[in-house]
Amino acid sequence: MTSIITGLQGIPPAEHSKGHPFVAGRNNVIACAKHFVGDGGTEGGKNEGDTRTSYDDLETVHMGPYLDCISQHVCTVMASHSSYNGQKMHCHKFLLTDVLKNKLGFKGFIISDWRGIEKIEVGADYRVLAALGINAGIDMVLGPLDLVKFQEDLMSLVEAGELPISRIDDAVERILRVKFAAGIFEHPLSDRSLLDLVGCKPHREIAREAVRKSLVLLKNGKDLEKPLLPLNKNARKILVAGTHSDDLGYQSGAWTVSWIREGGRTTIGTTILDAIKQTVGPETEVIFEQCQSVDTLSAHDFAFAIVAVGEPPYAEYISSKTGLVIPSDIADMICSVADRVPTLLILITGRPLELKPHMLEKIDALVAAWLPGTEGNGITDVVFGDYDFVGRLPVSWFKRLDQLPMDPGANMYDPLFPFGFGLTHSPK
Repeated sequence: MTSIITGLQGIPPAEHSKGHPFVAGRNNVIACAKHFVGDGGTEGGKNEGDTRTSYDDLETVHMGPYLDCISQHVCTVMASHSSYNGQKMHCHKFLLTDVLKNKLGFKGFIISDWRGIEKIEVGADYRVLAALGINAGIDMVLGPLDLVKFQEDLMSLVEAGELPISRIDDAVERILRVKFAAGIFEHPLSDRSLLDLVGCKPHREIAREAVRKSLVLLKNGKDLEKPLLPLNKNARKILVAGTHSDDLGYQSGAWTVSWIREGGRTTIGTTILDAIKQTVGPETEVIFEQCQSVDTLSAHDFAFAIVAVGEPPYAEYISSKTGLVIPSDIADMICSVADRVPTLLILITGRPLELKPHMLEKIDALVAAWLPGTEGNGITDVVFGDYDFVGRLPVSWFKRLDQLPMDPGANMYDPLFPFGFGLTHSPK
């Protein structure tokens, strides 16, 4: 089975040296495992926060994926902005050098996160920061704002003996090792002919398949004997509503065309509304109203409604919130529709959201679509019955925020939907 790393870098031969970087050829790229280590365990889930736990727990819970990455010959590892028991990861010599490089045998290079060196101690001089970060094991520095000043201070540290030349040699050796593995000296420029493949039909078909297989059906019918899904393609009239029903930017999330955008037609693709119109029969009337009105509901006899809502694109500190809820006005709209029309609610979000019991009771079906990207047809493929649901929850879906973090093995484990949960059109 191909992993993300082998999909990017290629599959190495069995005899390839342990821990050493590998890139199969010009049509492959360097992979980066991030963010080392424990950034998924910060207190309160805070971005760039502090992971407070024992070393045994850090090794057992958080380091496993890195061992797997190293066994697949990942080329680079990025240090985390977060801290471990109060010490910034970018200057944690024990974890970066003693553990990652020496104990785990990683032979690629460690790159800082963007301005990660500068965040070791906000306001400190580059000379101090460079000494802390590079002596700890950072091999390549990403994004110092004042590059010239950083270079001058780095040279000064070496000349003063505060940054051993052996540390510089180690960093250079690791960087060159990756560059040689990637064939950069033989082919310094990318193959521009490959641009024709970007967004090509076969790739979009794979993306559409990925959407189909990632959807998780969480509810299907107020009565298990009367499921709402699959939906009827030939229904006379359908209502489509919600902030995420016709928005490629919202479907794709952050770190796509740019870091964060509020939404809109940010790229080429098919929104959920587009996909619905392409899927239903020629006699079916599709009425779209992002925030439907009572007048619309009263004036039409809808067979069912499809409502897509979720979070706007978020990343990094933007994602650190004290509440993961559907805004009250949006929740009221969902309930208003569900009071009058059988309703499928599609959630576009990269993480579980708190679902209030009264809203959950009113809707007829619920699908977690995560961030499906540009291929909205992957959603209609399944909700209209051309394919069945195969997705299962990769996380526990909480009832309340105060339940986080959730451990499926805990005695008090009481999720709204448990880890691994997922329905199909025809429950067995």
